[in-house]
Amino acid sequence: MQVATGKSVLNGIAIGKIKVYTPPKVTISEDLIEDIETELKRFDAAREKAITQQNALYEKAVIDAGEDSAEVFSVHAMMLEDDDLIDATKEIIKNQKHNAEYATKIAFNNQAKVFAEMDDPYMKERSADIYDIEQAVLNVLFGIDPESMQGKEPAILVANDLTPSETVRLDKSLLLGIITRQGSLNSHTAILARSMGIPALVQCGEVQSKWDGKTAIIDGYNSCVYIDPTEDLMASLKAKQDNEKKQKALLQELKGQSNTTIDGKTIKVYANIGGPSDIGLVQQNDAGGVGLFRSEFVYLNAKDYPSEDEQFNAYRLAVEALAPKQVIIRTCDIGADKQVGYMGMHKEDNPAMGCRAIRLCLTRRDFFKTQLRALLRAASYGNLGIMFPMIISTRELHECKELLAECTKELNARGITVGNYSIGVMIETPAAVMIADELAEECDFFSIGTNDLTQYTLAIDRQNASLDPFLDTHHPAVLREIQMTIDAGHRHGTWVGICGELGADLSLTETFLRMGVDELSVNPVSVLPLRKTIRGINLKKEK
Repeated sequence: MQVATGKSVLNGIAIGKIKVYTPPKVTISEDLIEDIETELKRFDAAREKAITQQNALYEKAVIDAGEDSAEVFSVHAMMLEDDDLIDATKEIIKNQKHNAEYATKIAFNNQAKVFAEMDDPYMKERSADIYDIEQAVLNVLFGIDPESMQGKEPAILVANDLTPSETVRLDKSLLLGIITRQGSLNSHTAILARSMGIPALVQCGEVQSKWDGKTAIIDGYNSCVYIDPTEDLMASLKAKQDNEKKQKALLQELKGQSNTTIDGKTIKVYANIGGPSDIGLVQQNDAGGVGLFRSEFVYLNAKDYPSEDEQFNAYRLAVEALAPKQVIIRTCDIGADKQVGYMGMHKEDNPAMGCRAIRLCLTRRDFFKTQLRALLRAASYGNLGIMFPMIISTRELHECKELLAECTKELNARGITVGNYSIGVMIETPAAVMIADELAEECDFFSIGTNDLTQYTLAIDRQNASLDPFLDTHHPAVLREIQMTIDAGHRHGTWVGICGELGADLSLTETFLRMGVDELSVNPVSVLPLRKTIRGINLKKEK
């Protein structure tokens, strides 16, 4: 038996035969061409087909993993329409007289290297996206079918690395688990695997091609894989896997039950979603409402600024479909790790602390008011909460409320009646924590964004995987900030929730309940496990 270690993407057990994926070998000719027009047409046709494929992958990923995880494919489609990238490729064909395959390889590689050499970790990771779309175009040019990588039998797929496109194309019914030599816990592929509930190991340096066909067990709990496991180990981990399946089945029995502790405290358990297409997940997992609707995906999915009507239709669909449950929509949080080409945003040395979220909205008020009008129109169709991100001052909150008042007057002048809605603030900076009393006087609810709050409190870029050893998500400073926010909110009659990753951290659930948190908003698939944990807690019992 061989034991290999890596980093676990998902706690879980996968048992089965290994299928080692080796990318098809192709040779790109460097011979000069005579028919330039034909090669230009080949490149254009391949690029257009690749865009169609990326859009199809987006639709598949929305179903398999949710809109949030699927967004990378919309970004890929936009990248394939980048004028600089297109021009660079065509220049090589026209001026250097190389074929479409060679020109694609050189132009896309050059662009990827530019990203890879940037200091900003987020921009560095974009190089992987360039290589992904490069491969998509080359596959079309060479006539390679990427669907053929998996084989016909259920298996644990082993590869040097997998692009997001390759991951989404995989047939889930045949995919038992994933092991890669490279990759990171924050890569798009890891996020997709996690969202799809597939046990996976990344950074497993001992990956070998001779594993092909061998029986293996991925032990996500211990971040390792056993090759040719012993009979005793197989029996032990098979029993653990069977128990996992039983626990998942038992969770279904919690549908319709309350989120009430043994001693009678009930809190709200909501879901975080990326758009209207995730409404089904909210309903399937019996969430009490939506604690975070990430409205920026309305912008990321568009080729130009979405109109008021386009936004209204998206917001109304969610609010109306889930009524009378509350749907909290966060206003546009573009910037930092989410960039949109048509917005023409300036490059920033430190985008996480730059012109993002409410700062962008308050400096582009016409753009912001379009969204606010759409939200106000949707308020008539259900229980809407409007939440402002990255607020660090009461002045900003006052400006947002003034704009809401302006938009209400504009809609009334058009004969449109605005329904009732609540106003909330995301608490995601130490500054917001320190003035939480003042903010609570001006709004109906707080939602603590623990991802950014942790990043800014610990001065650790959460996009930088190399800093993982220094990142303590349970840091006492972060937990104290959460307690301070809850206390401040309650002093002013403002309810307080958590919508960041820590909300789904079951090791902290009792801690949050003892702090007095009113709501936890999590990935839809985490709703029932969280409910089970809550129902097993007795707050009157001493810790």
